[in-house]
Amino acid sequence: MEMHQVRYFLAVTRALNFTRAAEECHVAQPSLTRAIKQLEQELGSELFRRERNLTHMTDFGQRMLPHLKQCYDSAATAKDLAFSLKTGDLAPVCIALSTAINLALLVSHLKELMRVFEGLELRFVRGSVTAVAEALKKGDAEIAVAGPIREAWDRFDSWPLFTEPFCLAVNKEHPFAKRSAIEPEDLANERLLWRSYCEHAAELDAFLKNRKLHTAISHKVDCENDLLALLEANLGVGVFPSSTPRSDNIKCITINGLELRRAVCLYGVAGRQRSPATTALIKLMRASDWSPFSA
Repeated sequence: MEMHQVRYFLAVTRALNFTRAAEECHVAQPSLTRAIKQLEQELGSELFRRERNLTHMTDFGQRMLPHLKQCYDSAATAKDLAFSLKTGDLAPVCIALSTAINLALLVSHLKELMRVFEGLELRFVRGSVTAVAEALKKGDAEIAVAGPIREAWDRFDSWPLFTEPFCLAVNKEHPFAKRSAIEPEDLANERLLWRSYCEHAAELDAFLKNRKLHTAISHKVDCENDLLALLEANLGVGVFPSSTPRSDNIKCITINGLELRRAVCLYGVAGRQRSPATTALIKLMRASDWSPFSA
């Protein structure tokens, strides 16, 4: 079955006249008639009863109509979509973000991308660094922004964006808010908000254990929004990267002796074709000045 046969069939169902259907399709009537007969042979039964001015559909033709129309419409939609993708009228971009990366870091670049690509369609995939790596490998995402991907794969492209320190985040009403720095021992009696999804959680845990620090109570959170909500309510203190967006109600303080740093990178897969919008986003991010986040 070929699409031109289906197109001719649909034209005849509208006109119920082979001559007018041929004119509508801009083909000679014999060509249209021959294509309809070939379609009937493939399907195994007549689609029309040809009775001069009384041409009408058979019961079999009536049953085939919705299926063939759906087939033709799907093919036409696929063709239109392919054209839109080729011309840039539709520009889908899928970005994988590790749970510890705040989307606010990308907003200015996405705004610029949307200015250039009016048909931009964004999709985001969230997960651990391991899940981000898998999304890239499987093609579920074109690019990713995350901390260090420790899995070795020679096809990973990696472009460092910035490296930043971690700090202690407290509510402005917390006693620590009046200080610019604290000693690790000061955390011993604090309620710690634990970022269980952080790529460096194990290193922070080791830092505390090496100093025999055991916080009285801790809360485990699974995303930055939950952490920020608890900090806003002054329900504990947290340790997070200095680039984390926060309100004026939250203050960042240095923890003396904590040399923990996070490298944020942009990732892709070498040798894999990328959409024009994705390529543009990579160039934007690589050319951007990330120094305000570095320290």
